[in-house]
Amino acid sequence: MCTYENFPLSRKCTMCRSPKPLLGEDIFRLQDGASALPSQETCGAEAVADRLKPLRISSPQGHTSASTLVKWSCPTCTYENWPKSIKCAMCGYGNPNPAHSPPCDPRLPRPPGVNEICNNQTASLHDVDGSTRRSKRRASNIDWIWLQACLGVVEGESRRVETYLSSGGDPARALTHAEVQLLNRASAFDAGYTLVHLAIRFQRQEILSTLLSRISGGGPGLKRSPSYIAPDLASAIRRHIAGCLRQKKGNFPCRYINEFCTFSLPADIEELPAAIQEQLFSELLDREAQQTLEADPPLINWSLEFTVNLGSRLYALWNRSAGDCLPDAVCQAAYGVFDRNNALRTALADSLHQAHRSFYERWQAWERMQASLLHYAPEEGQLRAEWSRILASAARPGTPLHQIHVFVLAHVMRRPIIVYGVNVVNSFRGEALGFARFQGIYLPLLWDPQFCSKSPLCLGYTRGHFSALVPIEPYSHRHTYICREQQDDNEDMIYLPLTDSEGKLLPVHFLTCDEMSEAESVVRRWVVWRETSGGLAAARRPSLAPSLLQAQMLEEWLNHYRRLAQQTRGPFPPRLQAAAAEYSSDPDTDEE
Repeated sequence: MCTYENFPLSRKCTMCRSPKPLLGEDIFRLQDGASALPSQETCGAEAVADRLKPLRISSPQGHTSASTLVKWSCPTCTYENWPKSIKCAMCGYGNPNPAHSPPCDPRLPRPPGVNEICNNQTASLHDVDGSTRRSKRRASNIDWIWLQACLGVVEGESRRVETYLSSGGDPARALTHAEVQLLNRASAFDAGYTLVHLAIRFQRQEILSTLLSRISGGGPGLKRSPSYIAPDLASAIRRHIAGCLRQKKGNFPCRYINEFCTFSLPADIEELPAAIQEQLFSELLDREAQQTLEADPPLINWSLEFTVNLGSRLYALWNRSAGDCLPDAVCQAAYGVFDRNNALRTALADSLHQAHRSFYERWQAWERMQASLLHYAPEEGQLRAEWSRILASAARPGTPLHQIHVFVLAHVMRRPIIVYGVNVVNSFRGEALGFARFQGIYLPLLWDPQFCSKSPLCLGYTRGHFSALVPIEPYSHRHTYICREQQDDNEDMIYLPLTDSEGKLLPVHFLTCDEMSEAESVVRRWVVWRETSGGLAAARRPSLAPSLLQAQMLEEWLNHYRRLAQQTRGPFPPRLQAAAAEYSSDPDTDEE
């Protein structure tokens, strides 16, 4: 019947299931007994066509061919579905004309489609501009924006996430089973996942920082630090930091950075309009940490002599809420970027492991002295067990760090670190959870003072979180990118208080019993000690010009806000406008 060549042992045809013909039987024999091939008497194309008609595939009588069925087009996605389809096979939209559809059981729940989830409305076939109206409804529907934000995280488009957050969306919203089925990407989405889970899963660091700033520690606005505006330059700075790490040979094999760099906010911020400055500070600073450090009793900016007369007001930069906030804050205070590649964290862990004898002697002597004040003597086994936990926490990124880690980072940076922090950690309800003893001065006591810098870094500590404290550089350093060796001795200075608001010297950590009796003289050897006209003790820090990479990163960051400022004023800064106003373009008069 079908001329298919079967195997010799086959009893039936594989294609048409006809029985195997007998020996010598004509395989082209038809039901009417006529041969399908033309005989010798009959030839020609017409004869062959007439004889082959019974072999052609045709529809049975009484049935409609598949090609003659009229499919219905989905008004949402324009997919052509079969007439008996209740809903669209692509988007789940219901059949607008279910006249020929088989009746369905009303007791069964109807599966949600894209319009039920995103639009919650039924489209009408009589709308002339139905697609335009549906697009407008989707643009204003928070559910549709939420699904677009999920796709934006997977595809790395932060604009969709910012659109969702700016429209009032909850950053902690989780995907449901219906939304996962609608997105139709099982390898990317799971029920219960939030935008933070997706950002961590696909390693979207920029989007993750934006989401964390909306969830905790950063206030209601989006955060745009210089490293986020210029990610390529920030990556170059991090590679530069990793290339500057060295290891000291000898009895104290500690890792260290072979340069000294200090980050300050550019003075060009003061040229922006007041509204743009407010937006800049809200997107750059950690307002909650700033308010905590300036609350009564104030820990920073408590003297007008420092903030106004000396121009040394400190600002708390926003920092990531992960467990690496300490190395991030140190890296921000020195270079203006986060320690995203864990270069400082790795140097911290390596220094503790390779120079553990020197650090352990200082640490155990300090712990015994602190315990003696409470009339307690710890055993050697307890100290060894606690030291093992300290070493383990330093080697695991994301693990909270302790006071000894700040002390080690002071040796890695080869400069003092001043921490202004709260003494009592409170909960969100204001209840006291415990004491915090991070506030104080950390000196690189195990180095030679000639090997270190006397320019300290400043950190803030509030409720288990570290933030970098930086000033605004003097206006004379704008667009001045020169080497430190070329600067003269009359450079601008920043003054950092060494006492609290009551005039007491800040605690100096990890001193021996002999050094505790002369703590002030020890501090004088490691910082440039100065007393203000009001009699306040301060550490003088030179305001160095930024490096080339830092200057380029800050310039790109400022250009973002300069473009915003173009909407409110002309392209010239106030200083140039005031200078231009002194000269008139009118013709000379007799008086002139």
